[in-house]
Amino acid sequence: MAIDLSRVKGLCFDVDGTLSDTDDVWVAQLAQSLRFARFLFKKGDPKPFARWFVMATETPMNGMYHLMDRLSLDDNIASLYSKLNQKRKNRVRPFQLMNGARELLDLVRASYPLTVVSARDDASTQRFLDQFDLGDFFVKVVTNQTCEYTKPYPHPVRCAAESMGLKPEECVMIGDTTVDILAGKRAGAQTVGLLCGFGEEEELRRAGADLICKDLVELRELFSR
Repeated sequence: MAIDLSRVKGLCFDVDGTLSDTDDVWVAQLAQSLRFARFLFKKGDPKPFARWFVMATETPMNGMYHLMDRLSLDDNIASLYSKLNQKRKNRVRPFQLMNGARELLDLVRASYPLTVVSARDDASTQRFLDQFDLGDFFVKVVTNQTCEYTKPYPHPVRCAAESMGLKPEECVMIGDTTVDILAGKRAGAQTVGLLCGFGEEEELRRAGADLICKDLVELRELFSR
C-alpha cells in the first residue's frame, strides 16, 4: 500500500482522531464521570472500560449521523449543537493536539496548500484551530455545515480541492476513520488512514485506504523523504 507522491498537490486533514486527540479526551472525560463507581472496575480504574466504550460507540454514532444526513436533518443537528455549545462555552473543555500534528503541518505547508475536512460543526472546529493557532495553516476549513452532504459523501473533499485550485485526484484525504477514507475515494482523491484515532487497520483497508500509517509521526517521515 502506498500513495503516489508525484500526483499530490494538496492535502486535506480530518480533525477528530487526526489533528485532535479526541478519543483520549473523551476517554478521560468518561473515566472522570465514572469515578463514583470505581468499585465496579478492576483495580478501581474506570479508564479501560471508558476506552472500550468510546471505541465501541464510534461506528454506531457515525451511522446515526449518516442517517441524519440522508434525511437532510444534519444541518438542524449541527445548529442545535452549536447553540448548546454557545450556552456552555465557558465550560467547554480544551482540545488536545495529536502528537506530531504541528511538526507535520510545519513541514508540509512549505510544499502543499492545506485544508481541513471535518465532520464537526463550524464553531467547534474553529475553537480547535484557535486553541492551537492553526488557522493560518489552512486555505479552507470545510465542516459538516459547508456542503449539502458531509462525509462519507465526496462533497466536502471536492469543495476542499476546489478551494485549493486543484482536482480531487491531486489531493490526499488524511483521516482516521472509514468515513474519511470513503469520502476521499468517492471524490477521486488518494487516502491515508491513521491508526492514532478511532479507526482500526482492517476496516480502513476494507474502505480502500491507499496507505495506512501508525500516527502523524510516521506520516511526517513519508513527506520528509
